Amino acid sequence: MSVQYVKGVGPKRAAKLRKLNIYTVEDLLYFFPREYDDRTNFIYISQCIEEQKASLKVQVCGYPSKARPRGNLSILKIPVKDISGRANLVWFNQDYVADKLAIGDIIYVNGKISRFGGEIQIVNPVFEKGKGDKVGKIMPIYPLTESLTNNEMINIMTNAIKDYAVKIPETLPSYLREELNLIPICEAITNIHFPKSKEYYNEARRRLVFEELLTLQLGLFLIKNRTKGMDKGIKFSQTSRVNEFIKKLPFELTHAQKKVYKEIEEDMEKEEQMNRLVQGDVGSGKTIVAILAMFKAWESGYQSVMMAPTEILAAQHYESISNFFLDYDINCELLVGSLPNKKKEQILKDLKNGDIDILVGTHAVIQESVEFNKLGLAITDEQHRFGVKQRAVLSQKGLNPDVLVMTATPIPRTLALILYGDLDISIIDELPPGRKEIETYAVGLDMVDRINNFVKKQVLEGRQAYIVCPLIEESDTLDVKSAEELYLTLKDEVYKGFNVGLLHGRMKPQEKDDIMDKFKNKELDILISTTVIEVGVNVPNANIMVIYNAERFGLAQLHQLRGRVGRGEYQSYCILINGSNSKISRERMRILQRSTDGFYISEKDLELRGPGEFFGTRQHGIPDLKIANLFTDMGILKLAQKKASEILEEDSLLLDEKHSLLRQNIINMFKDRINDLIFN
Repeated sequence: MSVQYVKGVGPKRAAKLRKLNIYTVEDLLYFFPREYDDRTNFIYISQCIEEQKASLKVQVCGYPSKARPRGNLSILKIPVKDISGRANLVWFNQDYVADKLAIGDIIYVNGKISRFGGEIQIVNPVFEKGKGDKVGKIMPIYPLTESLTNNEMINIMTNAIKDYAVKIPETLPSYLREELNLIPICEAITNIHFPKSKEYYNEARRRLVFEELLTLQLGLFLIKNRTKGMDKGIKFSQTSRVNEFIKKLPFELTHAQKKVYKEIEEDMEKEEQMNRLVQGDVGSGKTIVAILAMFKAWESGYQSVMMAPTEILAAQHYESISNFFLDYDINCELLVGSLPNKKKEQILKDLKNGDIDILVGTHAVIQESVEFNKLGLAITDEQHRFGVKQRAVLSQKGLNPDVLVMTATPIPRTLALILYGDLDISIIDELPPGRKEIETYAVGLDMVDRINNFVKKQVLEGRQAYIVCPLIEESDTLDVKSAEELYLTLKDEVYKGFNVGLLHGRMKPQEKDDIMDKFKNKELDILISTTVIEVGVNVPNANIMVIYNAERFGLAQLHQLRGRVGRGEYQSYCILINGSNSKISRERMRILQRSTDGFYISEKDLELRGPGEFFGTRQHGIPDLKIANLFTDMGILKLAQKKASEILEEDSLLLDEKHSLLRQNIINMFKDRINDLIFN
């Protein structure tokens, strides 16, 4: 039913609510408060602490006084007392309140405490003559839109709950609610908006978080079970030459690389289709693990494809893979958008004929014209740069080829189980020996001149530097340097005589690749960039990363940027210019100075910023969550995973009547993704 018909809404307010994505009564009831104002804690005047909010029961003990220090400001004071002392209630520009109170009135008030000239003041308090709707309760505070007040929202929600809460269908089966001692949905919705106490709030939240995470887990398990159970994969032969290939490598594999390759090898030798995510910090050696898998596919008579997010990264992979296979009769090709048409046509023809064993490319490899002869292995590099659909399209280029997904974005394992719920997870948690630790410094803006001199000194010694800032163009609202503004200043003034380049996301792909090529080939000394270099090429000669306004980036993102240096033989440096004096900002910088462990850093990032800002979850295919927090609700998440697994073991497609509303919940949360894949 349209939200317009809730008492107190009407067409005008309905239009305002639509800005908050509230269209129906159900949308309204599931529009949860962002925080609460707890007015239940009553104290005496003598217990008042400055700057804190408090609720008090007081008696009006004197006449109001009014002052007008300037034309547009009036101050109203009303003296009050309780058994412990006296105070003044103070209102600014609200003279009308004087007519509402008389000497002797007993009132309940809630407001912020301040001290002025030795007297206690309660500023702009909410008050009522009996304990009622405003004081003595926990009040919800909602996310709002223009010209819609919190009081209006409270009135609308009160009416909605009174008239419609009892009509909300109970989606959790009774056996599950009884087993986990979860309150009914009607009670949960009522108490999440207007909790009778902290205990009632906790019970309501626990019920709603569990339901949301159970729905999420069921949906992800259904997708995973479909890809595992319904798609028979390729059973690769137990090859013998991989060990010979490993022995010829110019370096020793780390224990972590050996362990992860073993997991991949076991997957490839099974009949089920492999769907595996390989996570590893920048420089941990994910590519060689992928190369071993390609070698195994080739020896079994199958083709492999690797998709990378940029032409230059694809070219780097192609070069690296080709070099490893020089001693073998393995034909590798590179397919990117900038190739001449004649060359593309030849590649497409050879690929279809089976003359190409390994194809490396950008999203050009998923175009309709690309046909494989016998695709056995599909690899995606830097998965977070591709959507779920692109990965699916790549795997559809063959008859259920094994799928390997690689990412250098370290994600806490439990969160990865959600973001990549349809994949098995392998982690390379060890860096190859001999890599020099990157020295990381966090400094203020007052150190910029010293940093510039340090960069010049390093460049004169033959090194190269990245300088990163958060914006492409100058912003009216944010006091941060833009890449373009910084580029002009540094090129013309600070680094005059040096070769300085500019790179940002609004450039055409070819322009970006040309700039990165110049930097890689040492034609540029300094590259000024936005975060487009976060996933970038290997430039061993670059040993300095300077990041302006580091406080505006997530920790995981700063760690990724830092990983662009430290790839060669030279000591490398990451300098974080922190433009904020806030305590949390300083703490975040300290975390990066103390640790180079991407997984620890990502845990801390998630803890400090919450999952919403950790990275855009939508591109990973995870639905938006209304109430659950993937970090703080980890305990409930694990319980939801366990229960989802048990439910699907008993009822694999949720066809049982008792699970029908759960099934509908999943369809609503995942929309087309689940319906297309599972239930149609």
